[in-house]
Amino acid sequence: MPRTRRRFLTGTGAAIAAGLAGCSGAGGSADDGGSSGDGSGGGSGDTASGETYEVGHGDHRTTVDAATFPDKLFVYAVQTGWSNWGAQMEAFEGEYGVALNDDQRSSGEALTDLRNNAQDPTHSAYNGGYTFGILAMEDGLTQAYKPANWDTVPEKLKTDNGHMTATRRMTTTVTYRRDLYEEEGIDPPETWEDLRKPEIAANTQFQPPNAAVGLAGALSINNAYGGSLDDVQPVIDYYNEMKDAGAVFAGNVEQKFTKGEVTTFVEYDYTGLDLKHNADSIAEEKVGVALLTGPDGEPGAFNQPYGYGMLEGAPNPGACKLFMDFVLSKAGQRRFLDAFVRPIRAPELDMPDQFPSQDAYAEAEFQVDYQQMVENQDSIIEDIGTGVGLTGY
Repeated sequence: MPRTRRRFLTGTGAAIAAGLAGCSGAGGSADDGGSSGDGSGGGSGDTASGETYEVGHGDHRTTVDAATFPDKLFVYAVQTGWSNWGAQMEAFEGEYGVALNDDQRSSGEALTDLRNNAQDPTHSAYNGGYTFGILAMEDGLTQAYKPANWDTVPEKLKTDNGHMTATRRMTTTVTYRRDLYEEEGIDPPETWEDLRKPEIAANTQFQPPNAAVGLAGALSINNAYGGSLDDVQPVIDYYNEMKDAGAVFAGNVEQKFTKGEVTTFVEYDYTGLDLKHNADSIAEEKVGVALLTGPDGEPGAFNQPYGYGMLEGAPNPGACKLFMDFVLSKAGQRRFLDAFVRPIRAPELDMPDQFPSQDAYAEAEFQVDYQQMVENQDSIIEDIGTGVGLTGY
């Protein structure tokens, strides 16, 4: 889907980052938009120049040599059309001359592929849902690397051993066609109970729970109806009722939404806000984004962290470390904000006014014990899939 309303912002962010890097050739800050290097500071696109860069945090500080960089770096689930990775990919290639593979996978698909290729890794890092990365770590598939600015990440959203670090977080919301709701005389949804209305349920789309975004949606509904990580029957019952009423479980919703084929979908705040404010395919005033609670006010908006970890046997460790530093720099974190993705370093940045109010987040948002979630995640996904009759994973 085209993203043009804020194209100036994303382009300007990349230009500023490149400009800062050009000024940092004599040892600029890694927080300016990348890691400091000698020589010209990168940006020439010549990865065989022998230029070096200082990367890492604490005991993980080291020097990487551009002469070892590949033409293309493979990182799971770094993809155009999601989380503003397209802008990150473009900026990184412009600054360091290394392209990023456009890896169109969900977190679950990435983990499956990573496990299948554990003996001969094809990618240098995992990126995706944080708890999926913890599962990869527990399988012995990751290695330690603490990127520059690792100390700015909250303690509970990184592992002490440096294997997984959160870079951003998103919260489950409902995005709906405000104009079509008004035409049909339907009130905007305020609770998950509202989606059960036949006129809404028949045109609603959910993501399957084997993707991190779908799992977040399932946990949101489950919590709203009194469930827990040990009891997902509430969301199974809810999904079965919605499915019987015509709701579907699939990805790639935006085109159907802009055409009016789907009038309501459950994903993240980022997805709805980016669609509302950044896309030319639909007018801003036609899109509504809501944080929902349970029928009795229970929190119903799960806050899902996303992050990355370097993989054991990474084919291109030097370029991978540089990219990880790049994403966690302030410039990299600001690029997430351009698409309404809340970066992990959000307290250090100015947040766009278009986000829902902090009061709305405070009322609806919740987190879980992420270690318990890791322990239960595979069974949760399997139980929901089996209980609702979902296939394909």
